[in-house]
Amino acid sequence: MTVYHGSTLEIQKPDVIHSKTYLDFGKGFYVTAFLGQAERWALRKSMRLKKGTPIVNVYDLADDLQGYHVRTFRDPQDDEEWIDFVCDCRDGKTEYRRYDIIIGSVADDDVFKSVDMYHRGIWDKQRTLQELKYYKKNNQIALISQAAVDHLLMFKDSYEVERKP
Repeated sequence: MTVYHGSTLEIQKPDVIHSKTYLDFGKGFYVTAFLGQAERWALRKSMRLKKGTPIVNVYDLADDLQGYHVRTFRDPQDDEEWIDFVCDCRDGKTEYRRYDIIIGSVADDDVFKSVDMYHRGIWDKQRTLQELKYYKKNNQIALISQAAVDHLLMFKDSYEVERKP
């Protein structure tokens, strides 16, 4: 399967060491199956850093994940566990380390506002799930273990994302 990683660098040899800790699925190397999503990530990162060129890295992800501990979440509106897992990871809990690969939706800015309302106890889980139905689909694949990155991900190419005026 072809997957993408938005960055400001070409990353031929990805690693999990340079990841932030408090991400949706914990510390890992994140890719997506959606090209447009990776392009938006690259543009956002270059704007946030106020330097660098937005780059999309293209990889082949092996189809056979047998032998790896994989946690797959369905779309967040269909999976109550996703909300709790994301909140736990963003709180610094380390359950994610039990897995080599975690697959599920992204708690992007819009989604995270809803998740945050749940996290702070303002909304209950059902209200949050109802709100999440209105957000467009996305996905992320977090390769948590370096062994998964090294054995399952193969760099193919990278390209600069054109900034729109």
